Amino acid sequence: MQENRILDLAYGMSDVTREKIGRIESITRQTEILALNARIEAARAGSAGAAFGVVAEQMGEVSSDIQRIARSFRDEVARQTAELQEAGTSMVDDFRGQRLTDLALNAVEIIDRNLFERSCDVRWWATDSAVVEAASAPDDAARQAHASDRLATILRSYTVYLDLWVADRDGRVIATGRPDRYPEAIGADVSSDDWFQRALRTASGDDFIVADIERNPSLEDAAVATYATAIREGGREDGAVTGVLGIFFDWAPQSRDVVQGVGLSEEERERCRVMLVDARHGIIADSLGEAALGETFPLSPEGRERGFDRDERRLVAFAETPGYETYEGLGWYGVIEYRRDAAPQAEPTREPVLAAP
Repeated sequence: MQENRILDLAYGMSDVTREKIGRIESITRQTEILALNARIEAARAGSAGAAFGVVAEQMGEVSSDIQRIARSFRDEVARQTAELQEAGTSMVDDFRGQRLTDLALNAVEIIDRNLFERSCDVRWWATDSAVVEAASAPDDAARQAHASDRLATILRSYTVYLDLWVADRDGRVIATGRPDRYPEAIGADVSSDDWFQRALRTASGDDFIVADIERNPSLEDAAVATYATAIREGGREDGAVTGVLGIFFDWAPQSRDVVQGVGLSEEERERCRVMLVDARHGIIADSLGEAALGETFPLSPEGRERGFDRDERRLVAFAETPGYETYEGLGWYGVIEYRRDAAPQAEPTREPVLAAP
């Protein structure tokens, strides 16, 4: 990075100064030896060498003065170079910290914009006539089959979902978009699931709920972001609740693309770990795949929406989700950990580890 050039120059200046002062001190030592030898020879010459002895004495004093000045200069340069290096390191950290904070914000904004679209999808599809009819007649096999066909058609166009479910008011799943792939979903009882209960309580057709990342046993234990809303009579905004539509966002590949697609430099990519963490600081996406399931990251925002912290080993930049339009977000953070000692890069095809909520 260009800002590292400041530190390189500081270290280079210190090295050159030490080398040059070392040469000066070497020359002055030789001069002192020559002056000493000259005084000895002047003493041997007696009165004839008296004048030369005075010159030799002065040479010795000048040499000593030069050596004292060189030592003082070396000490002063060393002190100021140390201050320059400290200031340069702080400046580089400030620059890097701000840059990584911006990238962390960008990462969480990208995922939020993506998830905002999911909130639009669930509210729209809950008004689909096939979905509305299936929920209004939960024991009508023909309507259930028609709703399943309709959900399957949607899934062929929207590849970011694992499945879409229609549940009746009692929490029994009566239609899904992929019954062949996820046979356990049909007939599943979701009445006690938080997403179902919250969706039943939505005030109008304009409302929706979203759950933190969790694994769904009926979807082969895949990690999903669940969006849901109530299905209402006639598909009306104020219609009576007849069921719930739940849609399951395929979290792993989407989040992997986000955390591995952050615009890092080559040097940063060798040292950085990009993460998304939930409101409780549980890691839900990790570009290096280092997190164990359920691991939390030691993030300390301390009331800050964004910022960075540093120590001798690393710098950690973070940014809390600002939400996007009508999607307020779930208090997630984008986090980038910069390691001062280079860490191994992730394999490009490796999926991020997902933490249970």
